[in-house]
Amino acid sequence: MKTGFVTLIGRPNAGKSTLLNRLVGTKLAIVSDKPQTTRTRILGVRNYPNAQVVFLDTPGIHRPLHRMNVRMVDTAVDTIGEVDVLGLVVDVAEPPGKGDRFVLDLVKNAKSPVFLILNKIDLIKKSKLLPMMDRYWQERSFAEIVPVSAATGDNVDRLERALVDQLPEGEALYPEDYLTDQPERFFAAEIVREKLLQFTHAEIPFSSAVVMERFEEPMSYTDAFDFVSRFYTDKTKASVASESFNSGRKNNYRSVRAWVKA
Repeated sequence: MKTGFVTLIGRPNAGKSTLLNRLVGTKLAIVSDKPQTTRTRILGVRNYPNAQVVFLDTPGIHRPLHRMNVRMVDTAVDTIGEVDVLGLVVDVAEPPGKGDRFVLDLVKNAKSPVFLILNKIDLIKKSKLLPMMDRYWQERSFAEIVPVSAATGDNVDRLERALVDQLPEGEALYPEDYLTDQPERFFAAEIVREKLLQFTHAEIPFSSAVVMERFEEPMSYTDAFDFVSRFYTDKTKASVASESFNSGRKNNYRSVRAWVKA
């Protein structure tokens, strides 16, 4: 059987997390219209009849201005030399810039096959794709250039087949029922952070972090996870968030009660 690691790298908001969720068939990575939503590497395993593919979602590669962003970018760059196939995800709905050139230069000397994944084709006219693909072919010799829409699933099946073809023969790396190496507490915290990003703006700083205070697993599959989480923010902006929510704050955190259906 074919087996191996495939990393998804690219600029922020290129749709890497949406693509990971589409490829593994379930939601592992939270999605937001705010850049740098993904802060750590997220592993997802997909089993096919003749293959097992381990996908890695990574933080968007950008010019880091804070220590947290430096660690995020390092996490993404470190995967380049550790996988069997590189998936460079590009947002075709945005004009290319210096950031795209920087990412292209990062993978220029990669030893693994590099796939150029042109994402969000549902947002542009199809007539623009061929000239765009031709321009990228002139940049370097990619193993494949595959246009897809992670949001609609258009052409993702072709991408999957092409990725599997590039993987080496080998034994399965994980059990058949294995999905990810992240614990349920991590995903509960991420869901809370996703909702914070979705429903708040200036009142909650983007650098907020969610920490699980208590986590109780359900007694059965029909029950819900019960957890209490706290989110931490920059002290300078904490008072703004507190005022907007009209509630007090102690030690620069707020308690949030939430239930997530199993």
